[in-house]
Amino acid sequence: MAMEVTQVLLSAQAVDSSVRKHAEDTLKQFQEQNLPGFFLSLSGELASEEKPVDSRRLAGLILKNALDAKEQHRKYELVQRWLSLDVGVKSQIKACLLQTLSSTSSDARSTASQVIAKVAGIELPQKQWPELIGSLLANVHQVPPHVKQATLETLGYLCEEVVPEVVEQDQVNKILTAVVQGMNANEGNTDVRLAATRALYNALGFAQANFSNDMERDYIMRVVCEATLSPDVKIRQAAYECLVSIGSAYYDKLAPYIQDIFNITSKAVREDEDPVALQAIEFWSSICDEEIDILEEYGGEFTADSDVPCYYFIKQALPALVPMLLETLLKQEEDQDQDEGAWNLAMAGGTCLGLVARTVGDDIVPLVMPFIEENITKADWRQREAATYAFGSILEGPSPDKLTPIVNVALNFMLTALTNDPSSHVKDTTAWTLGRIFEFLHGSTVETPIITPANCQQIITVLLQSMKDAPNVAEKACGALYFLAQGYDDVGPTSPMTPYFQEIVQSLLNVTHREDAGESRLRTAAYETLNEVVRCSTDETARLVLELVQVIMTELHNTLEAQKLSSDERERQNELQGLLCGCLQVIIQKLGASEPTKYAFMQYADQIMNLFLRVFACRNATVHEEAMLAIGALAYVTGPTFAKYMADFYKYLEMGLQNFEEYQVCAVTVGVVGDICRALEDKIMPYCDGIMTLLLKDLSSNQLHRSVKPPIFSCFGDIALAIGENFEKYLMYAMPMLQSAAELSAHTSGADDEMIEYTNLLRNGILEAYSGIFQGFKNSPKTQLLIPFAPHILQFLDSIYMEKDMDDVVMKTAIGVLGDLADTLGSNAGSLIQQSLSSKDFLNECLSSDDHLIKESAEWARLAISRAISV
Repeated sequence: MAMEVTQVLLSAQAVDSSVRKHAEDTLKQFQEQNLPGFFLSLSGELASEEKPVDSRRLAGLILKNALDAKEQHRKYELVQRWLSLDVGVKSQIKACLLQTLSSTSSDARSTASQVIAKVAGIELPQKQWPELIGSLLANVHQVPPHVKQATLETLGYLCEEVVPEVVEQDQVNKILTAVVQGMNANEGNTDVRLAATRALYNALGFAQANFSNDMERDYIMRVVCEATLSPDVKIRQAAYECLVSIGSAYYDKLAPYIQDIFNITSKAVREDEDPVALQAIEFWSSICDEEIDILEEYGGEFTADSDVPCYYFIKQALPALVPMLLETLLKQEEDQDQDEGAWNLAMAGGTCLGLVARTVGDDIVPLVMPFIEENITKADWRQREAATYAFGSILEGPSPDKLTPIVNVALNFMLTALTNDPSSHVKDTTAWTLGRIFEFLHGSTVETPIITPANCQQIITVLLQSMKDAPNVAEKACGALYFLAQGYDDVGPTSPMTPYFQEIVQSLLNVTHREDAGESRLRTAAYETLNEVVRCSTDETARLVLELVQVIMTELHNTLEAQKLSSDERERQNELQGLLCGCLQVIIQKLGASEPTKYAFMQYADQIMNLFLRVFACRNATVHEEAMLAIGALAYVTGPTFAKYMADFYKYLEMGLQNFEEYQVCAVTVGVVGDICRALEDKIMPYCDGIMTLLLKDLSSNQLHRSVKPPIFSCFGDIALAIGENFEKYLMYAMPMLQSAAELSAHTSGADDEMIEYTNLLRNGILEAYSGIFQGFKNSPKTQLLIPFAPHILQFLDSIYMEKDMDDVVMKTAIGVLGDLADTLGSNAGSLIQQSLSSKDFLNECLSSDDHLIKESAEWARLAISRAISV
């Protein structure tokens, strides 16, 4: 086979699809029949200088993909498969890979670098391939620059793949030394210097110890700052990327360098090419992010022992930083509004200005106002747009007291600009700015209202008019209307929007029918706004919302009737179905919230359910998710009568619970099972065997995304609450699952924030399950079935109390479970609770909590426990 692998690899890239398909099948067969031989052939192909570049590149790529995958379970399989290969075979493959780093083909070298890093990612944590880093470092002193370049690239990829803990500090020091030497200005070869600078970016996570040492840190910072002045634009860009990363990772070490960094970044922003200037602005954005986090966490109350002091770099730099950012706002591009992924200097500058406003609050206003006043009426659209953008950017951060008087003056001017400005750019930014005004300075929490009976009509008239403008302007006008409606969310029985409700709804529906509604997310924005307008409406417009039901039903019906669509049309149709299902969900929730409208809505329930069932038959993931959510709302509103839909709906429920690939659909379906349990109560019995089987299968699958597991546990609780003591037959399956998950979630000390957050979700799901089970069995003769599980549950509560990392939600659920246990098991629980290590402390802590929900749960638990103990 080794002979013909070259030809097969070339055929696998052929233009002719039948040739390509045949080659792919041959490769697959070779891999399945003889994996070691397959890997050896590929690594030999990659290493051989005689072979064509294309076959070498593909050989390396196939190797790389055979070592790693995005899905966790697949990745695990590939890692195990590599580890179980014969040691001799692996050594040969690794030798070929290292040999390829000296190849004259840059493609082959680069591919080999990536494969070596993937192998290192598997082997180094297993204490295998200990000589790798040494042999790479020996390579760095090679004379041919291309070998040096490839080796530095490999070190960079290696730092990206491996966690710092698996590399000895001594080796980390050597890697950093090699990398920083490669970056030095006296390194004559540009490719080497670029590879070194990019490698440093990945190696910064390893440099904790080095950044704590003044001399080493000074050296690294000097080399990075020198690299920002390199004649090569790619090196300058990579050096600024390193600076951005240093700003985030080592904020507390920056004070001695900040003045120099300001000087080089402001020069870059004003004079350098865009890719470099963008990174220079990004540095200041990253400093804002750090300071915003610190100020939010400590609320500005610093004590000498705060572990991360705030250095107020942004506050100190303000007088120079703000003018620099304002200049960038005048560097717009002609077509930036049309291109959704557009990112340029003006946008980066405005984004950074917004972060600065959030960091320093009121202090930014006097620095920006002169720029706005000077440019807002200029003849050149760029100046008007920049002034408007500057204004919109600083609306989050400063206090309403500081902004309200300015906004009151500006509002009229902006409404006129949105109607009359000749430039589409200015209109686009004006509509966006109005949206920001309504988002941050309008609503029940704001003291002085910006929107008054005097200007409300004008605002709505202008926004509805702008929805007929170009798609990008219309989309921002929808956004402004969204926040306008949201600000009236809880105003009581009458809303200033009521007189305009019908006109607003009609205008939004007109937007969804525009020929060009597919551009600039316009159709989506119109439906999102319609949903918000409905959600925030009052009883006065309930009749109109009821009329809307038929309109949206008709639209959904029309999408289901469409015949023979091209794939583009089908995609648009799926998107539209998803939006319509989402809209129906909001309407159902709105009408279901009060008895009279709920009663009126019920006449449509059969028709709506029928439409949803037809939507499921179309089998599209996004649409499924939206339709599922809408069905959850429908179940809630229809209550026990939802039972009549179950026979037809059940197969789609099963499909959703088995959808591992689109795990969001699975998660939403699990939630809907909970909604249906609450609606049907014991009428769900006939479907419970099937549902429990699928949920247990989901839990034991290593293919299902972990985020779906906590809701599944909560769902056990919903089912137990619905069917009470009939849950008995599931106890032997559900309880061991809950116990092992509880043990897993109890010991997570030293985990990162993301893991702690997930652990709390998991604990909450487990506790909700226990709570539902106890409440379901309460007052039933079968409560004694639960007694054997009580010690374990108390032990779980003890352990999470001792860990001290539970959030408020878990705390409330946990103290509730302690109460449920006492309430359901009575005297059987009393003695156990008295023996528990921390129940008493936990209860007292919750009783003195500031959170009234936790306090309430604790009061109830105290009663239940004292009853159980006194029996």
